[in-house]
Amino acid sequence: MVHVFNYRDKNYIYDVGSASLHECDRATADVLKSREGQAVDITYITDEQMREILADLDELEGQGLLYKAETSARPMKSNEVKALCIHICHDCNFRCRYCFADEGAYHSKRESMSLETAKAAVDFLIENSGNRKVLEMDFFGGEPLMNLEVLKQTVAYAKERGAQTGKKFLFTTTTNALLLNDETIEFFNAEMENVVLSLDGRPEVHDAIRKSVNGKGTYALIIDKIKKFVRLRGEKSYYVRGTFTAKNLDFAKDVIFLAEEGFDSISMEPVVTDIDDLQIKEEHLPIIEKEYENLCEEYLKKYAEGKGFNFFHFNIDLEGGPCLSKRVSACGAGNEYFSVLPGGDLYPCHQFASDKEFYMGDVWQGIVKPEIREKFKNSCLFTRKKCGDCFAKFVCSGGCNANNYHFNGDIDEPYETTCSMMKKRIECAMHILATKKFAAEN
Repeated sequence: MVHVFNYRDKNYIYDVGSASLHECDRATADVLKSREGQAVDITYITDEQMREILADLDELEGQGLLYKAETSARPMKSNEVKALCIHICHDCNFRCRYCFADEGAYHSKRESMSLETAKAAVDFLIENSGNRKVLEMDFFGGEPLMNLEVLKQTVAYAKERGAQTGKKFLFTTTTNALLLNDETIEFFNAEMENVVLSLDGRPEVHDAIRKSVNGKGTYALIIDKIKKFVRLRGEKSYYVRGTFTAKNLDFAKDVIFLAEEGFDSISMEPVVTDIDDLQIKEEHLPIIEKEYENLCEEYLKKYAEGKGFNFFHFNIDLEGGPCLSKRVSACGAGNEYFSVLPGGDLYPCHQFASDKEFYMGDVWQGIVKPEIREKFKNSCLFTRKKCGDCFAKFVCSGGCNANNYHFNGDIDEPYETTCSMMKKRIECAMHILATKKFAAEN
C-alpha cells in the first residue's frame, strides 16, 4: 500500500510495506494518486515528464522502497505478564469534569489499596512473568499521592522481591501534583522511571475543567510544584500531560504555552467522553486537523530556534522503534498487562476498571476468566478489519481497546473519531521527520 499526501506545499509518499517516506514533486504525487484510484487530473504532465516519473518509481520499487509486500504474519503472544497498573487509590482531590474514572471513584466506593493487597500484586506479577527479567508497575488513581506511604512501601517490597527472583522493576506514577512536596519529589526522582503530571495548558483552559473538591480552579495550586519537580528531574523521563476538549479546539496554543513555561516533554490528548459540551465530534475534526498543522509549524519553528521540545504524538520512528511484531500485536491489555483495583481485582486495563463484564480474577487466585484473556490475546491488527486499508495501521496498531469497546461495543472495531486524529498526527510527524532530515543534511 502507498499513501500519498500533501502537507501544505509539500508532497510525500509513504510506502506502508517498507515504512519508507519520500518527498516528491506535485506531478509524481498526482501520478501515484491516479494509480491508487483517486480522481486526479494528470493531463498537465508531458510525455517526457511521465517517462522520468515512471523510471524513478520503478527504481524505488526495485530497491524495495515502494509497493513492498506487507507482513501478514500474526503475532505470537505469550502468557507472560510484563506490567501492572496499580490502582493505589480510588479517590481524588480533584473533580475534573472529563474524568473517565468517575472523578477517581470508578463508579464504586472511594477507597485506598492496602499494603497487603499491593504486596500480593507484586507477587502475582513475579509469579506470572515467566522468563521476563524487566517488569513494570504504574501507580495510578484517582490520585496516587493520597496513598503515598503504601506506594513507597510497595516500591521497596517490589525491589526486595525482584532482587530475590532476578527481576528488575521499573516504576511510573501519574499525578495531578497537588500533593507534591520536596520529600516526594526526591523519592520520585530516585525511584520512578517516568512520572506523568497532569496539566491542561493555559490557566483559563486548565481551570475550566480541572477543579478542586470545592469547585475552584487548580492551576495556581500546582504550577510551581510541577516546575520545581521538572527542574530537579535532571535527565530522567517525565511528561506534562494535558487533555483537550471541544472547549479548547485551539489546543496548539496550550502545547506551546507549556513549552514556553519550560516543559520539554509534553503530551496533549484528545478527550474521550460522551459529555456533550466536551466531546470531540465529527464536525470538530477539520478544525482539529488544521490545529495539528498549526502545532506542527510552531513545533518546527521552536526546533529551528534551538528551543525544541518533545511532543508525544509527533514521536514516530519509521526506521527503528517497536519491532513489526509489536506493531501487529496491538495493545497488551488483558493478556500481558492488567489493572489491579484497590481490593485486588484484576481487569484488562484502567479504562475497563470496575466494569463487571471484564472482571478477570484477583491477585490471590489469579485469572478466573480465561475466556476474557483469550479474547484480548487473540486481538491484533489483523482482527481489526477496518484497519486493512489504512496507511497508519503499523503505527497505531488499531487503536485503544477500551475506546473501541466503549464507543462501538467491540475491542476490534476502531473508534473512527480517534482514527481521523491519529492519521493527521502521523502525517504531521512524517513532515517533521523529513524537515529535520533535510536540515541535518544541509
